[in-house]
Amino acid sequence: MKIAKKTIHFLTIVVLCLATTSIFASGSDNKQHNQKDGGQVNTQEEVKAYIEHHLKDSHDFSLFSYTNDEGERKHVGFPLPVILWTSEGLVTFMSSEFHHNDDGHLLVEKKGLKFAKIHSKIFELDKGQSTVAFDESHHATNAHKVLDFSITKSVVGILFTGLLIFLWFSKLARQYKTRSIPKGFGRALEPLVIYVRDEIARPNIGDKKYRKFMPFLLTVFFFIWILNLLGLTPLGFNVTGQIAVTVCLALLTLIVYITNGSKDFWAHTLWMPGVPVVLRPILAVIELVGFILIKPFSLLVRLFANITAGHFVVMSLIALMVTMKEAFGPVASTGMSLVLSLFISVIEILVAFLQAFIFTMLSSLFIGMAVEEHEHH
Repeated sequence: MKIAKKTIHFLTIVVLCLATTSIFASGSDNKQHNQKDGGQVNTQEEVKAYIEHHLKDSHDFSLFSYTNDEGERKHVGFPLPVILWTSEGLVTFMSSEFHHNDDGHLLVEKKGLKFAKIHSKIFELDKGQSTVAFDESHHATNAHKVLDFSITKSVVGILFTGLLIFLWFSKLARQYKTRSIPKGFGRALEPLVIYVRDEIARPNIGDKKYRKFMPFLLTVFFFIWILNLLGLTPLGFNVTGQIAVTVCLALLTLIVYITNGSKDFWAHTLWMPGVPVVLRPILAVIELVGFILIKPFSLLVRLFANITAGHFVVMSLIALMVTMKEAFGPVASTGMSLVLSLFISVIEILVAFLQAFIFTMLSSLFIGMAVEEHEHH
C-alpha cells in the first residue's frame, strides 16, 4: 500500500511537470541555424557555434527541438523567470516573452524599456532604439548591460541539486537516530560519507578538528559530484562548467580556511620564524598571495577547465557524424561518432567523481594547513 501511494505521488508530479511544459520558439538566440535548413547543423563552423552556445548558461530550459511544416524551429521546454535591475528599477518577466525581430535578434518590451538577448546576455536598449546596432567587433553600440538576477538553467540545476542533498541527508540523519545501519538509499550514501571522512578529512585536518569541517566538505563533494553527473545527462546542465559557480565554490573554501586559521598559522604566515628578519616581510607577502589568490585560483580553474573540456570533447565527437560524413559516408561516420562519444562519456563519469574528490581533497588540505597547531621547542 505504501509503495502504491508513493507511485501515485510520483506519477502526479510527473503529470504536473508535463502539463506545465510549454512550446516556445524563442529559446535560442543562435540565429545561424535557427531558421536556415530547418535548424540543422551542417558545417564545421555551425558545429563550433552550436557547442559554444550549448556550454553557455540559458534563460530557458529546452528539452528538445523540432522543425514544423512551415520550416520554423520550435523548442519544447519551459520558460524561466527573468529578473533584471535596469535604469528604471526592477523589471521581471518570463523568458518566453522574448521574440525575434526583423534582424533576427531576441527582443522584449517591458515598462517602456526594450531589452535584447545577445549570446545569452541581456542588454537594455537606449531610449528610442528598437534594433541593436553593432560595431566592427560585433559589440552593441546602442545598448548596455543590466544587472541580471534571473533564474537561469544553471540556477535550476543548483536548486535541484541542493534539494536532492537536503532530502537525502535529512533522511540519512533520521535513520541514524533509530538504527546503527541505514536502509534503502542511505546504504549507498554511507560508504561515500565514510570515504570523505576517513580518506579526505581525517588525514588532512587531523583527528581533533576534522568534525567541525565535515558538513562543509560533504556538501562540496556531493554538490560538485551530482552537478557533474547531471552535466552528462540529456538535460544539458553545465553548472560546474560556469566560471561564476567555480569562483563561488573557491571563495567559500577561502573564507572557511581564512576565518578558521589558528594563531600559529597567522604567526608563521605574517612573521615566519627561523629566517632572517629582512626576508620576513617578503615571505609574508608571498605566503599571503599564495593563500588568498593562488590556492583559490587553482581550485576554480581546475574544476572549470576539466568539466568544460569534457563537454566540448563529447559534443565534438558526436558532431563527427556531421563533419566526417562526406569523407567516410553517413554510416561509417555515425558509427565512429557513437563509439568514440560512448567511450569518452564513460571516462567522463570517472572524471565527474575525480573532480569532486580533487576539489574536496585540496579544500581539506588548505583547511588543515590553516588550523594546524605547531609544536614549539
